[in-house]
Amino acid sequence: MRKITLKRAVYAGSFDPVTNGHLWMIREAVELFDELTVAIGVNPDKRCTFSVDERLEMLRAVTRGFSKLKVEVFENQFLVNYARSIGANYIVRGIRTASDYEYERTMRYINSDLHADITTVFLLPPREYAEVSSTMVKGLVGPAGWEGVIRHYVPEPVYRKLVALDKTS
Repeated sequence: MRKITLKRAVYAGSFDPVTNGHLWMIREAVELFDELTVAIGVNPDKRCTFSVDERLEMLRAVTRGFSKLKVEVFENQFLVNYARSIGANYIVRGIRTASDYEYERTMRYINSDLHADITTVFLLPPREYAEVSSTMVKGLVGPAGWEGVIRHYVPEPVYRKLVALDKTS
């Protein structure tokens, strides 16, 4: 009798904040895998706008409707080791640009050196999300009319959080 193995994947990032591009990646990965963990990676060297708890709250709000998905946090370990620790056999990464490709290709080989049984899957978002990043979104906050501009790039709960943050600044 053949053993059926669940396809478990992890999609990780800082999600500071989560964008519509991230949400597209999550939707695609949920369709491809039996289980998906969306993991906030905590990098102590990276200065984030939102706390880990705020990022968890936003991610959980925008992924509430997905039944085979969980949101977690990991820190102080390589992504491939985290994937192994939760039983994931796939890592999902997005490729928006040539520089993303070069970086992710290198990481894929390093991850394979560490755990050859964990496969990296690359997804290329559609054109409308190809240039969307958390850094770009945060850079748009401030000038007159910014609210109307970023509304196209982030889910509603994130939009509300950004508006609230701007009012307290």
